[in-house]
Amino acid sequence: MELIVKQIDHILDVLSDGIYISDREGNTLKVNTMYEKLIGLRRETLIGRKVQDLVREGVFDVVVNPEIVRTGQPATFVQTTKKGQKLILNGHPIFDEEGQVALVVTFVRDVTVMSQLRDQIAAQKKLLEQLRTNVQHINEESIQKFPVKRFKSREMAHLNKLIEKVAATDATVLILGETGVGKEFFARSIHRASLRNDKTFFKLDCATIPENLIESELFGYAPGAFSGASLKGKAGLCEMADQGTLFLDEIGELPIGMQVKLLRLLQDQEIIPVGSTRVKKVDVRIIAATNRDLEKEIEQGRFRSDLYYRLRVAVLSIPPLRERREDIMPLANYFLEKYATKYRKERSFGPDIEDIFVRHRWPGNIREMENLIESMVVTCDGSVVETADLGSCMLTEGWDRKRNLFESLDIRDKSLKVIVRDLEREILQGALEIHGSMAKVAELLKIDRSTIFRKLKRDESA
Repeated sequence: MELIVKQIDHILDVLSDGIYISDREGNTLKVNTMYEKLIGLRRETLIGRKVQDLVREGVFDVVVNPEIVRTGQPATFVQTTKKGQKLILNGHPIFDEEGQVALVVTFVRDVTVMSQLRDQIAAQKKLLEQLRTNVQHINEESIQKFPVKRFKSREMAHLNKLIEKVAATDATVLILGETGVGKEFFARSIHRASLRNDKTFFKLDCATIPENLIESELFGYAPGAFSGASLKGKAGLCEMADQGTLFLDEIGELPIGMQVKLLRLLQDQEIIPVGSTRVKKVDVRIIAATNRDLEKEIEQGRFRSDLYYRLRVAVLSIPPLRERREDIMPLANYFLEKYATKYRKERSFGPDIEDIFVRHRWPGNIREMENLIESMVVTCDGSVVETADLGSCMLTEGWDRKRNLFESLDIRDKSLKVIVRDLEREILQGALEIHGSMAKVAELLKIDRSTIFRKLKRDESA
């Protein structure tokens, strides 16, 4: 037994964990060599010092001694040292003959690396959650299918024919249009109609990916390319979409530095992962979309002209709903059917809804309409959607338009018949100024050219 007591320091020093022994008052009695290495202090500096004083001096932030003395039970704490290390403290009480805590023996293990790995995993999980919403591997069953065949406007008929031509090639496509017009739907339509339709379709929203991550998401990275990077590296979307289609939404938001690298992909079908010098060949079709005027962006130095001309091999310009009013009700009826089915409701439009919908300007386009109709299906009390169920902005807009029209008319000393005649003449004259052809105006307004000529030529006394 004497030998053990004499050799206790050497015995403690062979243990792989740090050992810290204190009494019930918190005085430091012994530490081993491993603890000296962990904490970075010699035992002469620690022995005889109270653990509470060491906490106040900032040597470490917490200790287990007071808790174990108070409860008489083992305890485990996580301690951070002055150097920023994370240490796990497993403290155990040693009792005297009277059953009181006499000593506290604490086993100390460095978990700094484990803590860093945990933080990195948490950061990666957060990034993955962002990417799940911004980068989607499209499942065909989940694709929004608008009633394209029910569209009545000439603009959409022309657009569908153009899509058929473009889809049959591997040409790069640039889709232009206001927010909410359905640019992503048409990108998917091109992919479905192409020879790549059995391959993957990926989407990257350039506006929502942080600038410092967008290059690695597009082109991937080599093993250990940056702090926190996977030791195995990671394939980017361009590589993952090989043989398939990559849709770059909001391309106008792409940082200028990334535009150069995207240009290389379009020109040579080559990428270089972050942290690598090795060039990789890929075969990916690029479809880009934006609601920005890229020519103005070029003038202001925010978009490269060479990339712009590379992108606009095939251009689809999607007109807003207010410029193709014939499509408003087919879309509205489609969304009504969709959400009535989804929520198991019986819903139909009242007699005044069509007039209000057709007159509305739809600044948010298809997205605005879909959200509005889903809300009406959910909140409408009856089976018929009436005017009172519409949002106040739509009703106010219709009222303001009627009021402004009335206030703009010259009605002094005129009968309703004369007012209507003057208004007809103004409409016809305006249409001729815009379209420049009486035949075109006759077709647009669905009247004979002779009628137009007569209404324009008759004098006010007629």
